[in-house]
Amino acid sequence: MVRVRIHVEGIVQGVGFRPFVYTLAGELAVSGFVRNTAAGVVIEAEAQPATLTAFTDALRSRAPALARIDALRFEPIPGTGVAGFEIELSQADGPRRTLISPDTATCADCLAEMADPDDRRYRYPFTNCTNCGPRFTIVTGVPYDRPATTMAGFPMCAECRREYGDPADRRFHAQPLCCPACGPTLRLVDATGADLPGDPVEATADLLRSGSVVAVKGLGGYHLAVDAGSEDAVATLRSRKHREDKPFAVLMPSLAAARLWCDIDPAAAALLTGHRRPIVLLPRHPDVLVAAALAPGNDHVGVLLPYTPLHQLLAQAVDGPIVLTSGNVSDEPIAYLDDDARTRLAGIADAFMCHDRPIRMRTDDSVVRVVRGRPQPVRRSRGYAPEPITLPLDCSRAVLAVGAELKNTFCLARGRQAFVSHHIGDLENYETMRSFLDGIAHFGMLFDIVPEVVAYDLHPEYLSTKHALQLGDGELPGVELVGVQHHHAHIASCLADNGELGPVIGVAYDGTGYGCDGTLWGGEILLADLADCRRLAHLAPVALPGGAAAIRAPWRMAAAYLQAAYGEDLPP
Repeated sequence: MVRVRIHVEGIVQGVGFRPFVYTLAGELAVSGFVRNTAAGVVIEAEAQPATLTAFTDALRSRAPALARIDALRFEPIPGTGVAGFEIELSQADGPRRTLISPDTATCADCLAEMADPDDRRYRYPFTNCTNCGPRFTIVTGVPYDRPATTMAGFPMCAECRREYGDPADRRFHAQPLCCPACGPTLRLVDATGADLPGDPVEATADLLRSGSVVAVKGLGGYHLAVDAGSEDAVATLRSRKHREDKPFAVLMPSLAAARLWCDIDPAAAALLTGHRRPIVLLPRHPDVLVAAALAPGNDHVGVLLPYTPLHQLLAQAVDGPIVLTSGNVSDEPIAYLDDDARTRLAGIADAFMCHDRPIRMRTDDSVVRVVRGRPQPVRRSRGYAPEPITLPLDCSRAVLAVGAELKNTFCLARGRQAFVSHHIGDLENYETMRSFLDGIAHFGMLFDIVPEVVAYDLHPEYLSTKHALQLGDGELPGVELVGVQHHHAHIASCLADNGELGPVIGVAYDGTGYGCDGTLWGGEILLADLADCRRLAHLAPVALPGGAAAIRAPWRMAAAYLQAAYGEDLPP
């Protein structure tokens, strides 16, 4: 008999990995234990050498679908001769290296339970198991155990405790485990917080059918919902939200329903029905009658399928498409705290469908398009964050990249892992800036990263740049500041995303960016690698009509280039 300590790194917490190891050990008659640690999972396994080989091979080949094993490290240790295998209490000390699972769409088993009138979770809007449910949005610390989530305030009932302790149950050691007896619970309230009568889901469906706007609390914050087939309801939402023409996303009850509206190829169908469940931008059938205010002047529509039990129940109750857009006034971050949501959305929503499970990290829906059969993220957020991107080379020092001013995301990097944040938004808004700072602190705590290098955009007026300079001015003693040209950052990110080092000829036509010469650049062709760039060609500079307003209104730039080309002879 030999004994080995196995250190497992990757996404191995919150995905049913410990129950999997426990079951595997019982199947192969391996003795020892498994526990969560701040660095991942530690297994001590004792058996005959051939059995241990089969055990370690199966750790990779049979791991849960949501798990991602990045490394297995083996350490021979003396045997104990003690029979049996246990799941031991987690250890929170030591360096934090574990990865946090993104939030995951409801699995088929949980949906089946919700549809069964004889099941105790029949129509329960918070049903989850080891294979699905909230993760990143509820995590408050590591290791990933119930006390380190926002489910800490919901003690398990006797039946849930039985499932949690049963190795044969798929909720064995499922940390967000819950039911109607132990909560969370769903409510439908007015703007004052007073309960409205009736079943919350059915009453919400009635309100939507009558043309009302309802704020719906989801995984990462509140959405604003209206009947997508009602021209008046969609126009009302657009007016109240002060969102002139940006398209709204639509929640469809099923893939079949979505096909009635849109052309959906196999790659798009896989995204719509997969465990990440982003909004997918799809070409709309030209003959489909939809509210004109849904996506003005746009032949595409953003579609998503239900990704929580609550969305599933609501989509079934309405039995038709529902506009589901971020719960905010235009340019503000998504509301996620109940009292704040009722205050900020009081002039928009007629009612609020809410629940008592707190959200730790507000997170918008991800947005993806399919290009040549491959998914191309437009906004990488729920379902993806905080899963790291693997870099093509090691970061020898911990790095914080603070991002730009508009549509901000930040990134913390260590080794070959880049932890790109969820969507933050435009930093000129005070609440968004608070979310930016909170996100950096939360990621730093979860992944135990203290920046030694801070990278920032060269634009001196970006709030993200000013924050980086503050860090370098004493808030982070000894930190190195590195300015990065805006268009070079885009090209370098494309290199890193494809595992390349360069050099390449990169084309960045994403708008303006502060140049290395102190002028505004735009429309750049650069010879670039990950570390440096050289400007090869660019669009001729023109005046910015209205100054910074031209950056947000491309028609102004078009007028400027026409004026530069034709002068006073501009054709009608």
